[in-house]
Amino acid sequence: MPPRRITTIGFDADDTLWQNEAFFRLTQDRFTALLADYADPDHLHDRLLAAERRNLGHYGFGVKGFTLSMIETAIEVTEGRVPATVIAELMAAGREMLEHPIELLPHARTAVETLADTHRVLLITKGDLLDQERKLAQSGLGDLFHGVEIVSNKTAPVYAGIFARHGDGADRALMVGNSLKSDVLPVIEAGGFGVHVPHGLTWALEQADPPDGHPRFTALPDLGHLHDLVSRLG
Repeated sequence: MPPRRITTIGFDADDTLWQNEAFFRLTQDRFTALLADYADPDHLHDRLLAAERRNLGHYGFGVKGFTLSMIETAIEVTEGRVPATVIAELMAAGREMLEHPIELLPHARTAVETLADTHRVLLITKGDLLDQERKLAQSGLGDLFHGVEIVSNKTAPVYAGIFARHGDGADRALMVGNSLKSDVLPVIEAGGFGVHVPHGLTWALEQADPPDGHPRFTALPDLGHLHDLVSRLG
């Protein structure tokens, strides 16, 4: 048999294997309702997004940074007059997000289980370390992965390092995820294969244009098609 072209497969976690963005949207709706007397929804959304973008370098990705950005935005739009009860509600909303049960997405378990029999499978996710570890433990998928990497950001050098440590290099690796910006484009830049599985809800700061026509890019409707794709790639 000729050597396998793809030997290592990386899976994103949030909104690829389990639900995530939906909970952020629900909390943002709660945030909007709490501050309805101070700002209209569109303006509030823009201010919150600006705060999130501003704070990524300080707080990183995840619920804790999102909660701090909501509090910061509440202080800004009320010119420092936000009631303590609203701050308390926002903190409670953040804690609820950190305690929310994991909901696996369709075909997630089957996709990981099937490919783990023939390839090295990795979980590569970014965000808060404790929260990502909690979600992985609750998902029931932890024992299926040959390696887990929780990183502060996903860039081409980060992927190159991960696939060198856990596999045969990026050129023999494939990464699957819902974010073009984080899961697809940097992997292709590193020399690997990027597979986009859209979720339906995408955070504004994760949006990017697909590299249509690139020989190492594929879009799939769901994880149920992943095994056939990997088989075709060899």
